Amino acid sequence: MKLVFLGTPEVAARVLRAILAAGHDVVGVVTRPDKRRGRGAGLSPSPVAEVALEHRLRLFHKPEEALGLEAALGVVVAYGRLVRPEVLAELPMVNLHFSLLPRWRGAAPVERAIMAGDPVTGACLMKLEEGLDTGPVYRCAEVTVGPDETAAQLRGRLGELGTGMLLRALAEGLPEPRAQVGEPTYADKVQVDELRLDFGLPAEHNARLVRAGRAWTTLRGRRLIVHRAAAAGPGGAPLAPGQLEGTMVGCRPGALELLEVQPEGRVAMPAQDWARGAHLGADERLGL
Repeated sequence: MKLVFLGTPEVAARVLRAILAAGHDVVGVVTRPDKRRGRGAGLSPSPVAEVALEHRLRLFHKPEEALGLEAALGVVVAYGRLVRPEVLAELPMVNLHFSLLPRWRGAAPVERAIMAGDPVTGACLMKLEEGLDTGPVYRCAEVTVGPDETAAQLRGRLGELGTGMLLRALAEGLPEPRAQVGEPTYADKVQVDELRLDFGLPAEHNARLVRAGRAWTTLRGRRLIVHRAAAAGPGGAPLAPGQLEGTMVGCRPGALELLEVQPEGRVAMPAQDWARGAHLGADERLGL
């Protein structure tokens, strides 16, 4: 079967590699344009573009450019843009989406599931429609969200799960899709301000923000990114919100144990090393 693949990030690149390894004929790849990755850096191709270049596949930046290639199906994985109806009228497409639809339609389903404390999530293979993840589903598979699992780790697991589901569907043929059932929720792109830690909230809430990725706070007016942390149980005298005792930060209630942090302008480091080097005063607070 001739396929057109649409995707952008690393998880989509891994799916594309699996499709190629399974022997499918990918006649074109559509991905987001090259972007600048870091101050002063040149333009870099997306992970999907890197796979396309490696395999000498035809590369496009707009879905309509990939029409006329005699493809039977388009496969979409984290492409990042809606596909126009006139394109779908000419080339039917399936979309591998990382949630249990209709929960978490949209751009950031993995992060939103973790931030909401969902105990389970999953992957769905759906028929692509003009609407935002509204199409009927062919297959879905469910997974339990690990208590300490990060968005990156969960996305990797869902990518593997979804890849197997997609390859089976390509080999066996697509079944009749069924309409989504339930109340939709929406996974808007996570904004930077949403990831600011609030120590006036429970430790479990802040730990989920850290697991979503790029959570941050401030110390002495400078940003501190928290890469890894864990909600700590009660023990010893309670700390005021934001109060530091070594690597423990008071929350309301509970405390957040910092495990890996990145001060502004520096590389990530163990929180214990940061705490020793920061010479923290007794009255200093995070988040002020």
